[in-house]
Amino acid sequence: MSIKYTLLGAAAAVTLGLAAQAETLRLSHQWSTQDVRHKVAQMIADEVKAADIGLDIRIFPSSSLFKAREQYTPLSRGQLDMTVLPLSYAGGQRAAYNLTLMPGLVKNHDHAARLNESPFMDDIKAIMAEDDVMVLVDGYLAGGFSGTEGCITAPKDVEGKQMRAAGKAFEQMLAGAGASIASMASSEIYNAMQTGVLDAANTSSSSFVSYRIYEQVACYTPPGEYALWFMYQPLLMNKSTFEGLSEEQQDTLLEASKKAEAFYLEEAKKEDADSREVFAQNGVEIAEMTQEDFDAWRELARETSYAAFVEDLPEGQELLDKALAVE
Repeated sequence: MSIKYTLLGAAAAVTLGLAAQAETLRLSHQWSTQDVRHKVAQMIADEVKAADIGLDIRIFPSSSLFKAREQYTPLSRGQLDMTVLPLSYAGGQRAAYNLTLMPGLVKNHDHAARLNESPFMDDIKAIMAEDDVMVLVDGYLAGGFSGTEGCITAPKDVEGKQMRAAGKAFEQMLAGAGASIASMASSEIYNAMQTGVLDAANTSSSSFVSYRIYEQVACYTPPGEYALWFMYQPLLMNKSTFEGLSEEQQDTLLEASKKAEAFYLEEAKKEDADSREVFAQNGVEIAEMTQEDFDAWRELARETSYAAFVEDLPEGQELLDKALAVE
C-alpha cells in the first residue's frame, strides 16, 4: 500500500515538475501596452495560456528587451523568439523589405489584405525563411497627411512646403513633388509645426492622434478609400523555435494568430476612423484623396521612390512588379 502511494506521489511530483518547466517564449516590441500591436501580441499570449499546453509567452513592451530597430537580427539568430516589427526596419539587412513601406503600393486596408495573400508576399516570406524567420500575423497600419495652412491630397499640394515624411521612400517622392524635407521623429512634429519649421507632415493615424497634431493643423487627409502610407508591421517568430514546438503547441499558436490577425485588421481600420473623428471634433478640415490623386502619386513614386529602390536592388524589379500587380 505504502509503495503504491509512494509511486502515486512520485508521479504527481513529476507532473508538477513538468508543469513548472513549461516552455517560455520571449516576445519583444517597441510600443506601450495601450498600443494595438501590443494587444495583438497579448491576445496570442492569452490564447496560448488558456490552452494549457505547456507553453507561455512573456511580452517585453516599450523596447525593454531590445531597441526598436535592433530586433530582427536577434530574432533571426534565435536569441529572441517573437517580435512585432515594422519589417522595413530590417531593410538594411534585406533591401527587399523596403517595399513594405513604399508609397502607392497599398491603397486601402482591404487591398493590404489581398497583398498579404499574394505572390509578392510569398516572396517576402521566402526571404524571411532564409533568415530563419516566419510570419504568424500579417498586418498593415495606415497614415495620412496634415497641413498647417492647406489640404494635401495631390502632388501639386506639397510644392514649396517644408515637410516631414515617414520613411525614406516617402521623402524621395515628396522631394520629387517639390517639397523640402525635414527629417525628424513623429514625436517632434508638434513642436516643429508650432515653431514654423514644418508646413505639413506625413505619419501614421495613431501618431497624428497621440501627438495631438490636430492642435497645429488646418487640414487632415486621413486614410480612407485611398491612402499612400501603409506600413507592414507583422508579428514574427523564429522559425526553428516554432518547429521545435509540439504539434499541439504549433496548432494552438497558429489558431491564436489567425484570431489576432482578424482583430489587427479591424483595429487598424478603427484607428483611421478614430483619427478622422478626433481631427473633425477639433475643428480641422477633413480632406479626401481620390483615385485620380492616388494615381498621380503612384506615377510620381514610379519616377522617384520605385526607381531608387530598383537602382539599389536591380533584382527587386520583379518583386515590385508583383506588388503592383495586386488589384
